[in-house]
Amino acid sequence: LRNLLPSWMLEGGVARLLERLADADARERVRADIAARGLNAFGRIPSWDAVRVSTSPGSADAVGATIAELAERHGCDGVDALCALLLADRGATRGLITAIAEADIETFVACPWVLVGSDGRALGPGGPLAADLPHPRLFGTFPRILGHYARDLGLLDLPAAVHKMTGATAAAIGLTDRGTLRTGAMADITVLDPATVADRGTFAEPRHYPRGIPYVIVNGVPVIDGGVHTGALAGRVLRRTAAGVA
Repeated sequence: LRNLLPSWMLEGGVARLLERLADADARERVRADIAARGLNAFGRIPSWDAVRVSTSPGSADAVGATIAELAERHGCDGVDALCALLLADRGATRGLITAIAEADIETFVACPWVLVGSDGRALGPGGPLAADLPHPRLFGTFPRILGHYARDLGLLDLPAAVHKMTGATAAAIGLTDRGTLRTGAMADITVLDPATVADRGTFAEPRHYPRGIPYVIVNGVPVIDGGVHTGALAGRVLRRTAAGVA
């Protein structure tokens, strides 16, 4: 979240950042910069309500709260709340930011040349991959497209939605043996119920698997069977080389 601060606050590395975070005059300058240019260089973050803490090594009780909520909790403004949090975390605070209007997302989803990806990473409901508060898209991107945008809003039909996240994406990044159901291709198959598929995660509780996806096959191996993980670890790392992706 330190990247929400003006660039001059970050000059000189973490040590100088921590000095400035504790300095009242520096905070006043931050307030003036934010008032003039918004919460980041693009000015696209509407308010402190759009900034939610996902990782805080020094303030576990802050995880899940927005900066606006922390400001209200501590009787200060957003700048002081952010600076105090960054100071406690030595600059390592991470967060989730809502910076794109829903109307814009709907426009993107409906565009025939736009593909679907999660911008995510490996996560789980427990163990070492459950340490922070991730964005709900990491558990629900694809069912949200299929359920909310395609079925409920009707922005595109189901085949088009599926193609955006399978064949079209595979072709765009050079995956020649994935993305379509055909002889000789890798058997990566998701069996879903078009009537019920939906994401279930929220910003407060993101670690929920979707509904309406009873079976998943990865590289020919069943990994979800009747909605339950089989324990199989059938995924592979794909690497891009001069010859392509394999």
